[in-house]
Amino acid sequence: MITLTVELGERSYPIYIGDKLLGQSELIKQHIPGNSALIVSNETVAPLYLEKTQAMLGGLKTESVILPDGEKYKNLEVLNQIYDGLLRNHFDRNTTVIALGGGVVGDMAGFAAASYQRGVHLIQIPTTLLSQVDSSVGGKTGVNHPLGKNMIGAFYQPRAVIADTDTLDTLPERELSAGIAEVIKYALICKPDFFQWLEANMPALLARDRQALSYAIEVSCRTKAEVVAADERESGRRALLNLGHTFGHAIENGMGYGQWLHGEAVAAGMCIAAVMSSQMGWMSEEETAKTISLIEQAKLPSRPPAEMSTQQFIELMSVDKKVLDGVMRLVLMKGIGRAVLTSDYSIADLKKALDTCLAEAQQTATTDKA
Repeated sequence: MITLTVELGERSYPIYIGDKLLGQSELIKQHIPGNSALIVSNETVAPLYLEKTQAMLGGLKTESVILPDGEKYKNLEVLNQIYDGLLRNHFDRNTTVIALGGGVVGDMAGFAAASYQRGVHLIQIPTTLLSQVDSSVGGKTGVNHPLGKNMIGAFYQPRAVIADTDTLDTLPERELSAGIAEVIKYALICKPDFFQWLEANMPALLARDRQALSYAIEVSCRTKAEVVAADERESGRRALLNLGHTFGHAIENGMGYGQWLHGEAVAAGMCIAAVMSSQMGWMSEEETAKTISLIEQAKLPSRPPAEMSTQQFIELMSVDKKVLDGVMRLVLMKGIGRAVLTSDYSIADLKKALDTCLAEAQQTATTDKA
């Protein structure tokens, strides 16, 4: 087992990474200060891991709420199911909410914990690669709104993150690739050596080689922990973790939540960011080609949906948390491992990149139909 720490003073917490962690009762109980816990999971994960999680909590008052599975259910209406479970079972302010599942479960359970009785304890047990390397760490919680992704939420840190790599054995291939997108993101932001490692080890990751996956999770979590410790509420450096996300969120919203997985949309978004960076002269064509190639090696989309338009992208991107005082800030790249948050671009630069990527997507779609 590997243990990392998110350094936030009195609110610091551990990230445990390893196999067979769901069988270790004391690992989780040491982070539960009260005598009650509500497990929040979904219809896909609960049949696989709910019983194991309940066994870890022997001796505590334990109840569960099982949500429908999918990004389209990440909304205020479904969030109420968690509040119903907390209220119906008379859980008090010393209870612990345990998020057992992927990013949607983690975000929703986290937001419920942040807001129920103005804050109860939270533990994250991520069961997908994407949630293990990204969404479970750092305290971002929330739900979607029809007009924007993750626009309703709170920063709320867990007491611990328990990433059991055994759960990745049951992960569908598409979900595995979606998680690899977030791993690639860390390399593009600030880890050029890690990018080279990914180029050499992508086949091992796709084959679920346990050593390769554990290393990728460790590097990703260590990177995010360092960034969060330096900028918990995304006032500066942490915003770099959104590479590909402004474009990606537009794809998720434009196509309808759940049609594209989050990691798939982020992958295409990172490619758009790379193309835009290259067209602005910030990133070499060679590095842009290597970025797109690695994303394609991971079996991820490198182009946006052909059905979308440049104008639709721009309208959806204008409803983004990185818009300040009406100015849309983007995360672009000055090279692999050198991401920057900037508003130093023109609308013509943005339109040119979107036009280029959408034209390629439409050409590919036409060829595939033929």
